[in-house]
Amino acid sequence: MKLLTKAMFARTGTALAVAGMIGLALAPVAAPAQTVAVPTADNPFGLPEDITLFGRADPDRRTVTAMVNGFVITGTDIDQRVALVTASSEAPIPPEEMLRLRVQVLRNLIDETLKIQAARAEEVEAKREEVEQTYQQLAAQNFGGDPKKMDDYLASIGSSATSLKRQIEGEVAWENLMRRKVIPFVNVSAEEVNDVLQRMKDAKGTDEYRLGEIYLPATTENRAAVLQNAQKIMEQLQQGGSFVAYARQYSQASSAVVGGDLGWLRLGQLPAQLAAAVRTMQAGQLQGPIEIPGGFSIIYLINKRQVLMPDPSESILSLKQISISFAPGVTQEQAEARVVEFGKFIESARGCGDIDAGAKAIGAEVVTNDQIKAANLPEQLRAIILNLQIGQATPPFGGIQEGVRVLMLCGRDDPADAGAPTFAAVMEQIEEERVNKRAQSYLRDLRNDAYIEYN
Repeated sequence: MKLLTKAMFARTGTALAVAGMIGLALAPVAAPAQTVAVPTADNPFGLPEDITLFGRADPDRRTVTAMVNGFVITGTDIDQRVALVTASSEAPIPPEEMLRLRVQVLRNLIDETLKIQAARAEEVEAKREEVEQTYQQLAAQNFGGDPKKMDDYLASIGSSATSLKRQIEGEVAWENLMRRKVIPFVNVSAEEVNDVLQRMKDAKGTDEYRLGEIYLPATTENRAAVLQNAQKIMEQLQQGGSFVAYARQYSQASSAVVGGDLGWLRLGQLPAQLAAAVRTMQAGQLQGPIEIPGGFSIIYLINKRQVLMPDPSESILSLKQISISFAPGVTQEQAEARVVEFGKFIESARGCGDIDAGAKAIGAEVVTNDQIKAANLPEQLRAIILNLQIGQATPPFGGIQEGVRVLMLCGRDDPADAGAPTFAAVMEQIEEERVNKRAQSYLRDLRNDAYIEYN
Protein backbone atom coordinates (compact mmCIF):
# COMPACT_ATOMS: atom_id res chain seq x y z
CA MET A 1 0.00 0.00 0.00
CA LYS A 2 1.29 3.49 -0.83
CA LEU A 3 1.98 5.98 1.89
CA LEU A 4 0.02 9.22 1.81
CA THR A 5 1.73 12.45 2.74
CA LYS A 6 -0.26 15.51 3.75
CA ALA A 7 0.24 16.90 0.26
CA MET A 8 -1.03 13.71 -1.40
CA PHE A 9 -4.65 14.71 -1.36
CA ALA A 10 -6.67 17.92 -1.24
CA ARG A 11 -10.06 18.74 0.14
CA THR A 12 -12.42 20.29 -2.33
CA GLY A 13 -14.09 23.58 -1.59
CA THR A 14 -17.61 23.09 -0.32
CA ALA A 15 -20.51 23.34 -2.73
CA LEU A 16 -23.31 22.67 -0.26
CA ALA A 17 -25.41 25.86 0.02
CA VAL A 18 -26.92 27.02 3.30
CA ALA A 19 -30.50 28.02 2.56
CA GLY A 20 -33.51 29.11 4.58
CA MET A 21 -36.13 26.40 4.98
CA ILE A 22 -39.38 26.92 3.07
CA GLY A 23 -42.40 26.24 5.27
CA LEU A 24 -45.64 24.87 3.75
CA ALA A 25 -48.81 26.84 4.33
CA LEU A 26 -51.43 25.09 6.46
CA ALA A 27 -54.20 25.81 3.96
CA PRO A 28 -54.20 25.81 0.17
CA VAL A 29 -53.38 29.16 -1.42
CA ALA A 30 -54.82 30.15 -4.77
CA ALA A 31 -52.08 30.72 -7.31
CA PRO A 32 -51.76 31.05 -11.05
CA ALA A 33 -50.88 27.88 -12.93
CA GLN A 34 -47.12 27.33 -13.32
CA THR A 35 -45.58 26.86 -16.72
CA VAL A 36 -44.52 23.27 -17.30
CA ALA A 37 -40.89 23.12 -18.42
CA VAL A 38 -39.15 20.21 -20.11
CA PRO A 39 -35.67 19.24 -18.83
CA THR A 40 -32.90 20.38 -21.18
CA ALA A 41 -29.10 20.57 -21.06
CA ASP A 42 -29.32 24.17 -19.77
CA ASN A 43 -32.20 23.40 -17.39
CA PRO A 44 -31.69 19.80 -16.22
CA PHE A 45 -34.40 20.03 -13.54
CA GLY A 46 -37.05 21.40 -15.91
CA LEU A 47 -37.66 24.40 -13.65
CA PRO A 48 -40.43 26.78 -14.79
CA GLU A 49 -39.70 30.48 -15.14
CA ASP A 50 -42.79 31.45 -13.08
CA ILE A 51 -42.90 29.56 -9.80
CA THR A 52 -45.18 29.81 -6.78
CA LEU A 53 -43.63 29.37 -3.36
CA PHE A 54 -45.55 27.98 -0.39
CA GLY A 55 -44.66 30.10 2.59
CA ARG A 56 -41.81 32.57 2.48
CA ALA A 57 -38.06 32.12 2.15
CA ASP A 58 -35.96 34.89 3.67
CA PRO A 59 -32.63 35.07 1.80
CA ASP A 60 -31.11 37.25 4.54
CA ARG A 61 -31.76 34.69 7.27
CA ARG A 62 -29.01 32.12 7.59
CA THR A 63 -29.16 29.54 10.32
CA VAL A 64 -26.00 28.83 12.28
CA THR A 65 -26.41 25.23 13.38
CA ALA A 66 -26.88 21.97 11.53
CA MET A 67 -27.32 18.25 12.10
CA VAL A 68 -25.29 16.04 9.76
CA ASN A 69 -26.47 12.42 9.73
CA GLY A 70 -27.40 12.90 13.40
CA PHE A 71 -24.23 14.79 14.47
CA VAL A 72 -24.93 18.29 15.77
CA ILE A 73 -22.81 21.30 14.73
CA THR A 74 -23.42 24.07 17.26
CA GLY A 75 -23.06 27.82 17.16
CA THR A 76 -20.09 27.46 19.51
CA ASP A 77 -18.39 25.16 17.00
CA ILE A 78 -18.77 27.86 14.37
CA ASP A 79 -17.63 30.68 16.70
CA GLN A 80 -14.45 28.85 17.66
CA ARG A 81 -13.56 27.89 14.08
CA VAL A 82 -14.21 31.45 12.86
CA ALA A 83 -11.81 32.68 15.55
CA LEU A 84 -9.03 30.54 14.03
CA VAL A 85 -9.56 32.28 10.69
CA THR A 86 -9.85 35.84 11.97
CA ALA A 87 -7.06 35.78 14.58
CA SER A 88 -4.48 37.12 12.11
CA SER A 89 -6.68 39.92 10.72
CA GLU A 90 -5.33 43.33 11.70
CA ALA A 91 -8.52 45.22 10.82
CA PRO A 92 -12.03 44.78 12.23
CA ILE A 93 -14.20 42.51 10.09
CA PRO A 94 -17.45 44.16 8.95
CA PRO A 95 -20.70 42.46 10.05
CA GLU A 96 -21.63 41.40 6.51
CA GLU A 97 -18.19 39.86 6.01
CA MET A 98 -18.47 38.04 9.34
CA LEU A 99 -21.85 36.61 8.34
CA ARG A 100 -20.42 35.39 5.05
CA LEU A 101 -17.45 33.84 6.85
CA ARG A 102 -19.73 32.05 9.32
CA VAL A 103 -21.72 30.53 6.46
CA GLN A 104 -18.54 29.30 4.80
CA VAL A 105 -17.20 27.88 8.06
CA LEU A 106 -20.47 25.99 8.54
CA ARG A 107 -20.05 24.46 5.10
CA ASN A 108 -16.52 23.39 5.97
CA LEU A 109 -17.67 21.90 9.28
CA ILE A 110 -20.30 19.90 7.41
CA ASP A 111 -17.66 18.53 5.03
CA GLU A 112 -15.37 17.79 7.97
CA THR A 113 -18.13 15.86 9.70
CA LEU A 114 -18.90 13.86 6.56
CA LYS A 115 -15.23 12.89 6.27
CA ILE A 116 -15.02 11.75 9.88
CA GLN A 117 -18.23 9.75 9.55
CA ALA A 118 -17.13 8.11 6.29
CA ALA A 119 -13.77 7.11 7.81
CA ARG A 120 -15.55 5.67 10.85
CA ALA A 121 -17.85 3.63 8.61
CA GLU A 122 -14.77 2.10 6.94
CA GLU A 123 -13.13 1.56 10.36
CA VAL A 124 -10.20 3.83 9.48
CA GLU A 125 -11.13 6.74 11.75
CA ALA A 126 -8.43 9.00 13.21
CA LYS A 127 -7.06 7.54 16.43
CA ARG A 128 -6.76 9.79 19.44
CA GLU A 129 -2.98 9.36 19.48
CA GLU A 130 -2.77 10.46 15.82
CA VAL A 131 -4.64 13.67 16.61
CA GLU A 132 -2.57 14.35 19.72
CA GLN A 133 0.67 13.77 17.82
CA THR A 134 -0.26 16.36 15.19
CA TYR A 135 -1.38 18.79 17.88
CA GLN A 136 1.98 18.38 19.64
CA GLN A 137 3.79 19.02 16.35
CA LEU A 138 1.89 22.28 15.88
CA ALA A 139 2.77 23.29 19.44
CA ALA A 140 6.42 22.51 18.75
CA GLN A 141 6.44 24.61 15.58
CA ASN A 142 4.67 27.63 17.05
CA PHE A 143 5.01 27.59 20.84
CA GLY A 144 8.36 25.99 21.58
CA GLY A 145 6.86 22.57 22.15
CA ASP A 146 4.58 23.72 25.00
CA PRO A 147 0.97 22.58 24.32
CA LYS A 148 -0.25 24.58 27.34
CA LYS A 149 0.89 27.80 25.67
CA MET A 150 -1.02 26.85 22.52
CA ASP A 151 -4.10 25.99 24.62
CA ASP A 152 -3.92 29.41 26.26
CA TYR A 153 -3.43 31.17 22.92
CA LEU A 154 -6.42 29.43 21.36
CA ALA A 155 -8.58 30.36 24.34
CA SER A 156 -7.37 33.99 24.16
CA ILE A 157 -8.58 34.38 20.57
CA GLY A 158 -11.98 32.83 21.29
CA SER A 159 -11.21 29.35 19.97
CA SER A 160 -10.19 26.18 21.80
CA ALA A 161 -7.93 23.16 21.67
CA THR A 162 -11.03 21.05 21.09
CA SER A 163 -11.90 22.97 17.93
CA LEU A 164 -8.41 22.66 16.48
CA LYS A 165 -8.22 18.97 17.37
CA ARG A 166 -11.55 18.40 15.63
CA GLN A 167 -10.10 19.99 12.49
CA ILE A 168 -7.01 17.78 12.80
CA GLU A 169 -9.24 14.74 13.26
CA GLY A 170 -11.07 15.56 10.02
CA GLU A 171 -7.85 15.86 8.04
CA VAL A 172 -6.30 12.69 9.48
CA ALA A 173 -9.52 10.72 8.97
CA TRP A 174 -9.66 11.87 5.34
CA GLU A 175 -6.05 10.82 4.79
CA ASN A 176 -6.80 7.39 6.23
CA LEU A 177 -9.90 7.05 4.07
CA MET A 178 -8.01 8.02 0.92
CA ARG A 179 -5.43 5.33 1.68
CA ARG A 180 -8.21 2.79 1.81
CA LYS A 181 -10.55 3.91 -0.99
CA VAL A 182 -8.58 5.98 -3.51
CA ILE A 183 -4.79 5.70 -3.52
CA PRO A 184 -4.53 1.96 -4.27
CA PHE A 185 -6.46 2.57 -7.49
CA VAL A 186 -4.31 5.44 -8.83
CA ASN A 187 -1.62 4.41 -11.30
CA VAL A 188 0.93 6.38 -13.32
CA SER A 189 2.93 4.89 -16.19
CA ALA A 190 6.66 5.34 -16.75
CA GLU A 191 5.90 6.91 -20.14
CA GLU A 192 3.88 9.69 -18.50
CA VAL A 193 6.68 10.48 -16.06
CA ASN A 194 9.35 10.52 -18.77
CA ASP A 195 7.20 12.84 -20.88
CA VAL A 196 6.99 15.35 -18.00
CA LEU A 197 10.73 15.17 -17.39
CA GLN A 198 11.47 15.82 -21.06
CA ARG A 199 9.16 18.82 -21.14
CA MET A 200 10.92 20.25 -18.09
CA LYS A 201 14.31 19.86 -19.76
CA ASP A 202 12.99 21.61 -22.86
CA ALA A 203 11.78 24.48 -20.65
CA LYS A 204 15.06 24.91 -18.73
CA GLY A 205 15.79 28.55 -17.91
CA THR A 206 12.21 29.76 -18.36
CA ASP A 207 10.47 31.42 -15.42
CA GLU A 208 8.20 29.50 -13.09
CA TYR A 209 6.13 30.82 -10.25
CA ARG A 210 4.95 29.46 -6.93
CA LEU A 211 1.39 30.68 -6.56
CA GLY A 212 -1.36 30.73 -3.99
CA GLU A 213 -4.93 30.90 -5.29
CA ILE A 214 -8.39 31.50 -3.92
CA TYR A 215 -10.81 30.29 -6.59
CA LEU A 216 -14.54 31.04 -6.59
CA PRO A 217 -16.62 29.40 -9.33
CA ALA A 218 -19.31 31.52 -10.99
CA THR A 219 -22.11 31.13 -13.49
CA THR A 220 -23.84 33.71 -15.66
CA GLU A 221 -26.63 33.92 -13.10
CA ASN A 222 -24.52 34.46 -9.97
CA ARG A 223 -21.53 36.25 -11.53
CA ALA A 224 -22.25 39.62 -9.86
CA ALA A 225 -22.68 38.09 -6.40
CA VAL A 226 -19.51 35.99 -6.69
CA LEU A 227 -17.52 39.01 -7.90
CA GLN A 228 -18.74 41.05 -4.93
CA ASN A 229 -17.78 38.21 -2.61
CA ALA A 230 -14.29 38.01 -4.17
CA GLN A 231 -13.81 41.77 -3.82
CA LYS A 232 -14.64 41.59 -0.11
CA ILE A 233 -12.14 38.77 0.39
CA MET A 234 -9.51 40.83 -1.41
CA GLU A 235 -10.22 43.80 0.87
CA GLN A 236 -9.75 41.62 3.95
CA LEU A 237 -6.46 40.25 2.62
CA GLN A 238 -5.18 43.75 1.88
CA GLN A 239 -6.01 44.72 5.47
CA GLY A 240 -3.82 41.95 6.84
CA GLY A 241 -5.96 38.82 6.64
CA SER A 242 -4.11 35.51 6.33
CA PHE A 243 -4.10 34.29 2.73
CA VAL A 244 -3.68 30.69 3.86
CA ALA A 245 -6.61 30.92 6.29
CA TYR A 246 -8.90 32.56 3.73
CA ALA A 247 -7.92 30.06 1.05
CA ARG A 248 -8.73 27.15 3.36
CA GLN A 249 -12.16 28.57 4.15
CA TYR A 250 -13.26 30.16 0.87
CA SER A 251 -11.41 28.64 -2.08
CA GLN A 252 -13.35 25.99 -3.95
CA ALA A 253 -10.30 24.55 -5.66
CA SER A 254 -8.71 21.30 -4.53
CA SER A 255 -5.73 23.31 -3.23
CA ALA A 256 -7.86 24.77 -0.42
CA VAL A 257 -6.64 22.17 2.09
CA VAL A 258 -3.03 23.38 1.68
CA GLY A 259 -3.92 27.05 1.97
CA GLY A 260 -4.31 27.59 -1.78
CA ASP A 261 -0.70 26.66 -2.60
CA LEU A 262 -0.56 25.61 -6.27
CA GLY A 263 3.14 24.77 -6.17
CA TRP A 264 5.53 25.76 -8.98
CA LEU A 265 3.91 26.57 -12.34
CA ARG A 266 4.97 28.05 -15.67
CA LEU A 267 2.91 30.72 -17.39
CA GLY A 268 1.86 28.28 -20.10
CA GLN A 269 0.15 26.13 -17.46
CA LEU A 270 -2.10 28.99 -16.36
CA PRO A 271 -5.25 30.47 -17.93
CA ALA A 272 -4.30 33.43 -20.12
CA GLN A 273 -5.86 35.94 -17.71
CA LEU A 274 -3.81 34.67 -14.75
CA ALA A 275 -0.62 34.39 -16.81
CA ALA A 276 -0.90 38.05 -17.84
CA ALA A 277 -1.29 39.12 -14.21
CA VAL A 278 1.49 36.91 -12.82
CA ARG A 279 3.97 38.18 -15.41
CA THR A 280 3.85 41.67 -13.83
CA MET A 281 3.92 40.59 -10.16
CA GLN A 282 6.70 40.58 -7.60
CA ALA A 283 7.03 38.03 -4.79
CA GLY A 284 4.65 38.85 -1.95
CA GLN A 285 2.09 40.65 -4.13
CA LEU A 286 -1.65 39.98 -4.43
CA GLN A 287 -3.85 40.48 -7.48
CA GLY A 288 -7.52 39.96 -8.01
CA PRO A 289 -10.24 39.21 -8.37
CA ILE A 290 -9.34 38.11 -11.91
CA GLU A 291 -12.10 36.68 -14.07
CA ILE A 292 -11.19 33.37 -15.71
CA PRO A 293 -13.30 30.75 -17.47
CA GLY A 294 -15.65 29.37 -14.83
CA GLY A 295 -15.19 31.94 -12.10
CA PHE A 296 -12.84 34.36 -10.34
CA SER A 297 -9.35 33.95 -8.84
CA ILE A 298 -7.34 35.90 -6.29
CA ILE A 299 -3.66 35.05 -6.69
CA TYR A 300 -0.67 35.51 -4.42
CA LEU A 301 2.87 35.24 -5.78
CA ILE A 302 4.82 33.32 -3.13
CA ASN A 303 8.09 33.10 -5.05
CA LYS A 304 9.65 33.07 -8.51
CA ARG A 305 12.54 31.09 -10.03
CA GLN A 306 13.73 29.57 -13.30
CA VAL A 307 13.04 25.99 -14.38
CA LEU A 308 15.90 23.64 -13.45
CA MET A 309 18.03 26.61 -12.39
CA PRO A 310 19.26 27.50 -8.88
CA ASP A 311 16.49 28.70 -6.58
CA PRO A 312 17.52 32.14 -5.21
CA SER A 313 15.49 31.52 -2.04
CA GLU A 314 17.96 28.72 -1.19
CA SER A 315 20.89 31.16 -1.16
CA ILE A 316 22.84 31.47 2.11
CA LEU A 317 23.27 35.13 3.03
CA SER A 318 25.67 37.01 5.27
CA LEU A 319 23.80 39.99 6.72
CA LYS A 320 24.45 42.81 9.16
CA GLN A 321 21.48 44.31 10.97
CA ILE A 322 22.05 47.93 11.97
CA SER A 323 19.39 49.35 14.28
CA ILE A 324 18.59 52.38 16.40
CA SER A 325 16.14 52.66 19.28
CA PHE A 326 14.28 55.60 20.79
CA ALA A 327 14.14 56.78 24.38
CA PRO A 328 10.76 56.70 26.16
CA GLY A 329 8.78 59.89 25.58
CA VAL A 330 10.56 60.81 22.36
CA THR A 331 8.50 63.10 20.14
CA GLN A 332 7.64 62.34 16.53
CA GLU A 333 9.81 65.25 15.40
CA GLN A 334 12.80 64.02 17.40
CA ALA A 335 12.36 60.47 16.10
CA GLU A 336 12.17 61.65 12.48
CA ALA A 337 15.36 63.68 12.89
CA ARG A 338 17.17 60.63 14.28
CA VAL A 339 15.93 58.48 11.39
CA VAL A 340 17.23 61.06 8.90
CA GLU A 341 20.66 60.98 10.61
CA PHE A 342 20.58 57.17 10.55
CA GLY A 343 19.71 57.13 6.85
CA LYS A 344 22.59 59.47 6.00
CA PHE A 345 25.02 57.23 7.89
CA ILE A 346 23.86 54.14 5.96
CA GLU A 347 24.14 55.97 2.61
CA SER A 348 27.68 57.13 3.41
CA ALA A 349 28.92 53.69 4.45
CA ARG A 350 31.28 52.13 1.91
CA GLY A 351 30.30 48.56 2.72
CA CYS A 352 30.14 46.16 5.63
CA GLY A 353 33.66 47.04 6.80
CA ASP A 354 32.63 50.61 7.65
CA ILE A 355 29.60 49.69 9.68
CA ASP A 356 30.85 48.64 13.12
CA ALA A 357 32.93 51.72 13.90
CA GLY A 358 30.50 54.16 12.34
CA ALA A 359 27.48 52.65 14.06
CA LYS A 360 29.05 53.12 17.47
CA ALA A 361 29.52 56.79 16.75
CA ILE A 362 25.79 57.37 16.22
CA GLY A 363 24.61 55.00 18.94
CA ALA A 364 23.44 52.25 16.59
CA GLU A 365 23.61 48.54 17.36
CA VAL A 366 25.05 45.98 14.91
CA VAL A 367 24.20 42.27 14.81
CA THR A 368 25.90 39.95 12.27
CA ASN A 369 24.64 36.62 10.95
CA ASP A 370 26.42 34.90 8.07
CA GLN A 371 24.24 31.77 7.81
CA ILE A 372 20.75 33.02 6.92
CA LYS A 373 18.82 31.19 4.22
CA ALA A 374 16.98 33.66 2.00
CA ALA A 375 13.80 31.55 2.21
CA ASN A 376 13.66 32.22 5.96
CA LEU A 377 13.40 35.99 5.52
CA PRO A 378 10.02 37.77 5.41
CA GLU A 379 8.84 37.74 1.81
CA GLN A 380 8.91 41.51 1.35
CA LEU A 381 12.49 41.77 2.65
CA ARG A 382 13.60 38.68 0.73
CA ALA A 383 12.63 40.24 -2.59
CA ILE A 384 14.58 43.40 -1.75
CA ILE A 385 17.71 41.67 -0.41
CA LEU A 386 18.01 39.23 -3.31
CA ASN A 387 18.25 42.23 -5.63
CA LEU A 388 21.03 43.92 -3.60
CA GLN A 389 24.73 43.97 -4.46
CA ILE A 390 27.32 43.21 -1.77
CA GLY A 391 27.62 46.25 0.53
CA GLN A 392 24.15 47.60 -0.24
CA ALA A 393 21.40 47.92 2.36
CA THR A 394 17.62 47.79 2.50
CA PRO A 395 15.62 50.96 3.08
CA PRO A 396 15.08 51.68 6.82
CA PHE A 397 12.04 49.94 8.33
CA GLY A 398 10.35 49.79 11.73
CA GLY A 399 8.86 52.38 14.06
CA ILE A 400 9.24 54.25 17.36
CA GLN A 401 8.14 51.33 19.51
CA GLU A 402 10.29 48.58 17.97
CA GLY A 403 13.10 50.77 16.65
CA VAL A 404 14.30 51.40 13.09
CA ARG A 405 16.74 49.11 11.29
CA VAL A 406 18.30 48.16 7.98
CA LEU A 407 19.83 44.93 6.70
CA MET A 408 23.11 45.16 4.77
CA LEU A 409 24.21 42.36 2.44
CA CYS A 410 27.78 41.30 3.19
CA GLY A 411 27.96 38.01 1.29
CA ARG A 412 25.89 35.51 -0.69
CA ASP A 413 26.42 31.86 -1.57
CA ASP A 414 24.06 30.71 -4.31
CA PRO A 415 22.94 27.07 -4.50
CA ALA A 416 24.14 24.76 -7.25
CA ASP A 417 21.99 24.16 -10.31
CA ALA A 418 18.80 22.48 -9.26
CA GLY A 419 18.82 19.80 -11.94
CA ALA A 420 15.75 17.86 -13.00
CA PRO A 421 13.51 16.37 -10.29
CA THR A 422 13.80 12.66 -9.73
CA PHE A 423 11.62 10.14 -11.53
CA ALA A 424 9.99 9.30 -8.19
CA ALA A 425 9.22 12.96 -7.40
CA VAL A 426 7.47 13.50 -10.73
CA MET A 427 5.51 10.28 -10.34
CA GLU A 428 4.38 11.39 -6.88
CA GLN A 429 3.25 14.76 -8.25
CA ILE A 430 1.13 13.16 -10.98
CA GLU A 431 -0.32 10.70 -8.49
CA GLU A 432 -1.17 13.59 -6.18
CA GLU A 433 -3.11 15.37 -8.92
CA ARG A 434 -5.12 12.23 -9.65
CA VAL A 435 -5.78 11.55 -5.98
CA ASN A 436 -7.04 15.14 -5.66
CA LYS A 437 -9.57 14.68 -8.45
CA ARG A 438 -10.87 11.39 -7.05
CA ALA A 439 -11.05 12.90 -3.56
CA GLN A 440 -13.24 15.70 -4.91
CA SER A 441 -15.58 13.19 -6.51
CA TYR A 442 -15.71 11.08 -3.34
CA LEU A 443 -16.64 14.11 -1.22
CA ARG A 444 -19.37 15.11 -3.67
CA ASP A 445 -20.88 11.65 -3.28
CA LEU A 446 -20.79 11.98 0.51
CA ARG A 447 -22.64 15.29 0.30
CA ASN A 448 -25.25 13.89 -2.07
CA ASP A 449 -25.95 10.94 0.24
CA ALA A 450 -25.96 12.93 3.48
CA TYR A 451 -29.02 13.80 5.55
CA ILE A 452 -28.52 17.39 6.74
CA GLU A 453 -30.94 19.48 8.80
CA TYR A 454 -30.54 23.18 9.58
CA ASN A 455 -31.91 24.60 12.84
